[in-house]
Amino acid sequence: MALLQQWRDKAYNEKENKGVLQRLWKDYFEKEKNIYAEILKTPEEVVTGTVKELAEKFDVDIMTMTGFLDGINDSLKEANPIEEMEEDTVVNLGYDTEKLYKNMVAAGANWLYDLPEWEPIYTEEKRKELYQEQKKSGTIVKEKKIYPNDPCPCGSGKKYKKCHGRP
Repeated sequence: MALLQQWRDKAYNEKENKGVLQRLWKDYFEKEKNIYAEILKTPEEVVTGTVKELAEKFDVDIMTMTGFLDGINDSLKEANPIEEMEEDTVVNLGYDTEKLYKNMVAAGANWLYDLPEWEPIYTEEKRKELYQEQKKSGTIVKEKKIYPNDPCPCGSGKKYKKCHGRP
């Protein structure tokens, strides 16, 4: 079975005791934070290696590294083959900094997008701008409803019902 499926079976197991899952995620988020803190120190460096080598490099187990690779995959310049990934699969962590920051915001992961390692990469103003862009991208803005007695938006001066509102 591919590593990703094993990770998802473990991390999203609805039959598992809630306390066990909470501990798993608490532990995972702490390790994830440490990995991001490490790779953000040198954003231009593309870390590569097998899943096993990266797990050893960042001092985490294979499943934690699999979860990390699943999480960062959408922020990479070149996606990894996570669906069929095994311990000896070569992967890369060449991420797009802007995409990574926005994806952290989208995930609501303030423990990641508030990391001090972001400070040399983006100014506070730029981080606020990226944050706002991401938040607005998920906002649905409804157009103002036009009622029959409103002026027609075409600018004719007629009521909507007498102009473009006719069936």
